[in-house]
Amino acid sequence: MPKIKIRDTEIFYLDSGEVASKETLVFAHGLLWDHQMFLPQIEFLKKHYRCIAFDFRGQGQSPATKSGYDMESLTEDTLQLLDQLVEGPVHFLGLSMGGFIGMRLAIDYPEKLKTLMLLETTADPEPEANRPKYLKLVFVAKWLSTRLVADKVMAIMFSQSFLNDPNKIALKKQWAGNLLKLRRWTFGRAVEGVVHRKGVYQSLAKISTPTLIVVGDEDVATVPEKSHRMHAAIKNSQLHTIEKAGHTSSIEQPEAINQVISNFLATASVGA
Repeated sequence: MPKIKIRDTEIFYLDSGEVASKETLVFAHGLLWDHQMFLPQIEFLKKHYRCIAFDFRGQGQSPATKSGYDMESLTEDTLQLLDQLVEGPVHFLGLSMGGFIGMRLAIDYPEKLKTLMLLETTADPEPEANRPKYLKLVFVAKWLSTRLVADKVMAIMFSQSFLNDPNKIALKKQWAGNLLKLRRWTFGRAVEGVVHRKGVYQSLAKISTPTLIVVGDEDVATVPEKSHRMHAAIKNSQLHTIEKAGHTSSIEQPEAINQVISNFLATASVGA
């Protein structure tokens, strides 16, 4: 699998689909996960688009570094990845942490984007009440075991509908197993970068890129009200709520997400 040299590290990426296509989709994953959370979307969209999904530093197959996990540094990583892999603007899809990066790109580098798709994310800083809770989970995982926090993390990342669905037991076990594979001594840096991020809500009015906002109706990490706030602040934005989905809708309800993305891209193309 390919990696690309960016600043002080190497970033893993998956490049598939219609590589010769003028239309490129770039997928940016959420905290604790990696590019695999978008495999259902890539499989669905690669017939018509070049699809690039990458792992942020210290997560997935990208090596850990001592620093560079703040949102501004991750945005710079992403800019360099786009400059090296793609000619011209892209369709950018970011889920949660990936959405933090997508909004920063749209605010400060609008020429890089054709469209922006924001899934289960927020323009606000992390609520003060959440910070001690999340940092405590990191401490326990780092010094004891990820097994001790897996259930609590799964309840944050996925909806109760998904977790209690007897037809999705195997899928739930797969993603719970992925949590146990996290590099205990390094993933905490990524969590700290997210927990201590600055908000960008006051800058959302600068976004002119056609924007899709998607939220699961059972998302407890970035509750639906936050998506409504973004929708009101971003002109040219569409808002869709996915039923029986939490903070990881690309995995929980892949068919619904695929359809919403496909419809949005078709509409955006017509608008262009």
